[in-house]
Amino acid sequence: MSQEHISSQFDNELEEIRSRLLHMGGLVEEQLGNALAGYGNADGRLLGQVLVNENEVNSLEIELDVRCTHIIARRQPAASDLRMVFAIVKATTDLERIGDESAKIARVAQQIHTRGQMLPGAFSGLRVASSIAREMLRDALNAYARLDPEAARSLVARDQQMDEEFRRVLREMLTFMFEDPRTISTALDVIWIAKSLERVGDHAKNIAEYVIFVVEGTDVRHRRKPESAGTPAPGER
Repeated sequence: MSQEHISSQFDNELEEIRSRLLHMGGLVEEQLGNALAGYGNADGRLLGQVLVNENEVNSLEIELDVRCTHIIARRQPAASDLRMVFAIVKATTDLERIGDESAKIARVAQQIHTRGQMLPGAFSGLRVASSIAREMLRDALNAYARLDPEAARSLVARDQQMDEEFRRVLREMLTFMFEDPRTISTALDVIWIAKSLERVGDHAKNIAEYVIFVVEGTDVRHRRKPESAGTPAPGER
């Protein structure tokens, strides 16, 4: 078998794995959307579906891990291709964790609706955080699909906005609890949902950082700007 033919087989195999990762990303994106819609609309059917579909996301994580392990063992990819394989492994883990956070949101939403105590304005208070989290996930997947490092950098810089939004929701819920102790259980549940959304943003940011690593060979995780700049650098947790 010629070297050219072997190289073509490898490229096809790698592209198929990339496609499976994007398929997994689409499922996770749907999971997050359904969890948030189920919470906002008190739709128990949607919330239940999120929990049912969680198994499919978990199965895809296992499948992609196995396929990446095999491709490393059999193909011994060169540096640029090896970066891609490692990025797929890491992105798979982040997508699975976003699926976990979506399931958490669905479970907490079920508790809130079962309790029958929706706080006035609580969902609208989460609307901005929900929008940011969904946009970050969508944009991370688009940057990965196009291998676009500039789009990835733009997304990484938005992580601070998500952190600020979580702190805003936290302040709102603390106000509810101080003013009326009967709201404590539901307010805590809303905080858990907001925390899950913040983590979704963190995982989406990770995926964007992998895009930069694949294309440029540069690891931008945990980087900081000089202290005088006064703002977090892309990649800061």
